Amino acid sequence: MKKILNSILLVVLVAGFFSCNKSSLDPTLAQQKIFDVTSLSDIEGLLNGALDKMTYYTYYGRDYIIFGEVRSDDCFANGKSGRFLTPAAMDMGYSDAYAHDTWLQMYSTIANLNIIIAQDPAKLTGDAAAIKNVIGEAYALRALVHFDLLKLYGQQNVTGGNDVGIPYVTTYRGSDITPARNTVAQVHDSINADLAKALTLMSADLNSSPEYVTTDAVYALQSRVALYFGDWAACKTAAEEVINSGNYSIIDAADYPTTFTNKSSVNIIFELAETSTDNQGINGLSYIYRGTSYGDIQVVDSITKIFDPGDVRASADMLSYNYDAGKLRNVGKYPTVPGYDYDIPLIRYEEVVLNYAEALYRLNPADPNALVWLNKVPANRGANLYTSVTEDNILQERQRELCFEGFRFDDLARTQRDIPLVEPLRQSMGTVLYGDYKYAFPIPIAEINANPNVVQNKGY
Repeated sequence: MKKILNSILLVVLVAGFFSCNKSSLDPTLAQQKIFDVTSLSDIEGLLNGALDKMTYYTYYGRDYIIFGEVRSDDCFANGKSGRFLTPAAMDMGYSDAYAHDTWLQMYSTIANLNIIIAQDPAKLTGDAAAIKNVIGEAYALRALVHFDLLKLYGQQNVTGGNDVGIPYVTTYRGSDITPARNTVAQVHDSINADLAKALTLMSADLNSSPEYVTTDAVYALQSRVALYFGDWAACKTAAEEVINSGNYSIIDAADYPTTFTNKSSVNIIFELAETSTDNQGINGLSYIYRGTSYGDIQVVDSITKIFDPGDVRASADMLSYNYDAGKLRNVGKYPTVPGYDYDIPLIRYEEVVLNYAEALYRLNPADPNALVWLNKVPANRGANLYTSVTEDNILQERQRELCFEGFRFDDLARTQRDIPLVEPLRQSMGTVLYGDYKYAFPIPIAEINANPNVVQNKGY
């Protein structure tokens, strides 16, 4: 990672020292002077800079979410503007721009966070509790970004992948400029450690807007990580922390579409802010799902079969054939509002509820509360209630509720499922069985060339 961590990322050191306004935190090559971090406002600026990087189109602003959809039975890339063809086909080379650009953006985000984490709170001016809280947020976000890297580039779902994860980088411009890839188990442990550390530093009394990390968001992330790795007791405990907080509720059917148009809805635990002056514009999620020039990500027709009649999630406010000449489009999530002024929900309460229901079922399939909690979501969507809990039912409800938000591929992978080929003439990946090397992205060739300690993923 020599080029990434010691050249390109030098510019992030100044992020946030000029203003705490999120729109002004993207550093430029002209801003390479090294500044001292001396105050709460400095680390708040660096945190805003990290959040801003997460909204960029090569990360959560578009690509990372789309990667989870086009490699599944939710969507396909129609080639309208030539975007996402290689990820959708699961046919990527080591020089693929998608693999390179997202890797770079995520490690760039981590660099900002590591600068914050490296600070001695006692040496910063400002409210002591607020300083610790910001550092805690940085720990939580560092865990999230590494978790996302692992899911995309780690070989935990590849037969013979030999437990190869990703480099877990914990220092900015540290002595180890060519870090090797940690094992999946080591990355998992580091993620858990960072989330636990975050909770020791953060205070629920300082929880604010869902556009920033709260203690509830940290617990929700713990439940997400535990779900992915099958740590069911940990998933249950973390989900209960969010549920018992009483701070959130499942949004009802009438208001469901507003989750993606109104900011800070009652079901939003954490979201990334975009404004009319700071957004991805035509490179964002709304335009790739239904833009007149782009619109490359189209919904498979067969997805309509998973919804019950009357389910708001399949209503014309959410899915429409009329928007684009008979093509089924996601019109409800990440809509094109005036000025692209919409936030990107990353953690919704409904996800935590479904995590909790699954944890209860995995711990004890006979637990009646698993069915109670599984049914809480469809009961608020105008859908039929389930009469039993099975893995298939859990995955179906997660697909219904979370489709187009980037979850589907990970749900298939963590349950060791093949990629469903429901529309062979549209889905371009062909038959991909669980364990195929294609379940992991290639490590970018630029990284391989710059860092002799990073090995390429199997198959590339």
